[in-house]
Amino acid sequence: MNATGVIVEYNPFHNGHLHHIKQSKILTDADIVIAVMSGHFLQRGEPSFVNKWLRTKMALLNGVDLVIELPYAFSTAPAVDFAKGGIALLDALGCQSIAFGSEEGQIEPFLAVYSAIETQTSTFQLNVQQAVKNGVSYAKALNSAYAQLATTSTQKFADLSLPNNILGYHYVEQIFKQKSEMKPFTIPRVASGYHDAIHEGTTIQSATGIRQAVFEQSLQTVETFMPASNYALLQQTNLMNWDRLYPLLRYELLRTPPEQLAQFAEVTEGIEHLLIKAAKTCETFQTFMERIKSKRYTWTRLQRMLTHIVTGFTSEQLSESQRPSYARILGMTTNGQKYISTHKKQFKLPLISRVASFEDAMLAQDIKATDIYLHASNESIGLDYKYPPIRL
Repeated sequence: MNATGVIVEYNPFHNGHLHHIKQSKILTDADIVIAVMSGHFLQRGEPSFVNKWLRTKMALLNGVDLVIELPYAFSTAPAVDFAKGGIALLDALGCQSIAFGSEEGQIEPFLAVYSAIETQTSTFQLNVQQAVKNGVSYAKALNSAYAQLATTSTQKFADLSLPNNILGYHYVEQIFKQKSEMKPFTIPRVASGYHDAIHEGTTIQSATGIRQAVFEQSLQTVETFMPASNYALLQQTNLMNWDRLYPLLRYELLRTPPEQLAQFAEVTEGIEHLLIKAAKTCETFQTFMERIKSKRYTWTRLQRMLTHIVTGFTSEQLSESQRPSYARILGMTTNGQKYISTHKKQFKLPLISRVASFEDAMLAQDIKATDIYLHASNESIGLDYKYPPIRL
C-alpha cells in the first residue's frame, strides 16, 4: 500500500484541511493517509481547541486513515524539532511520501534552500549568531541569515518569512538529515493565511480565524467553514484556550520558588522573576502576556515556556527528548487497520494501542499533559488509560 504522511494539528479540522487531504491523495497516488497529529498542547504553545480524540474523529471522518500522536516534547517545540518528531514517526511507519501545505506551492524552492544552506553552513550560522548578538529573536535571526543567503543565489528560494513555508523547509531538511527515503510534496495553501481572521467570500478559513470567531462571537458563525460532521462534533465538547488554563499557570507561578521555575524548559535569562511579578498583579492571561512580552521574547516563545511550566516539563526532559521512542495510535479506519496488519513487521518503532502496556518517560509526559488539559477543560482525567484507539 502506498502511504502518504501529513504532520498536522487540526485545531480544528476545517475545509482547508479537507482540501489538503484530497489533493495529497491525488498528488502522491496514495492508498492510505497517515497523520501525525499533536496532542493537547501545540507548536505555538497553546492548548488545543478541542481534545485529541475529537480531533482524531474529525480526521478519520474526512480522509485520514491512521492518526498517530506526536509526543508532547515535539508538538510544543520550535519548527525544527516539531518537524524532527513528525518526520521520524512518518518514516518509522513506512510512508513513501509526505505532503504539506505551503504558501510557496512548489517543492523545488524548498530543495534549493536546503542545498544552499548545506553548502554554505558556516556563513549561514555565523550570520545567525551575529543577528542574535544584536538582540533579535532566534526566529528573526534565521530569517535575516536566510535573506542574506538568498541575495547570493540565482535560484528561486522559498520565502521563509511565511509560517507554512518555514515548517515545510524543516520537513525537507529533516528528510535529508534523517536519511529518509520519503519524497516531499507540497500543496498551495488556498484562500486564507495561517494567522488570518475570518473574511468574506470563501468557505476556507484559517484555524486561527475560526477559533477567534468562536470565542468572540459564537460557534454558529463558523459552521460553513468545516465539514458538517466536524461541526456536529464541536457542539458536543468543551472548547479550550489559554483563558481556561491561566488559573493553573498563575497558581504555579505564585507557589513555585524562582530557582525551581528556572528548571523548566525554555525558562532562561532570569525571566522567572518577571513571570512571578506579573502573576501577582495580572488577572487575565491577556494582561499577563502584555506585561511580559518584549522584543527578545515573542508571544509564541513565551507561550511555549508557560506551557512547560503548567505541564511540569523540565529542561532536562527536553534535552533527553531527541527522537520519538514509540508510535501511539489515536485512531484508524478499516483501511488504516489493514495497513498496520500488512506492514507492522517493517515499522521502526513500537506501535502502542494501550498506554498501560508501555512504560516510557516520553509517554508519561504525554499522559501528564493530557490530564492537566482535561482538568482545565472540566473533563474527566485519566482518559489516556480509558480510551482505546478510535476505529471507523
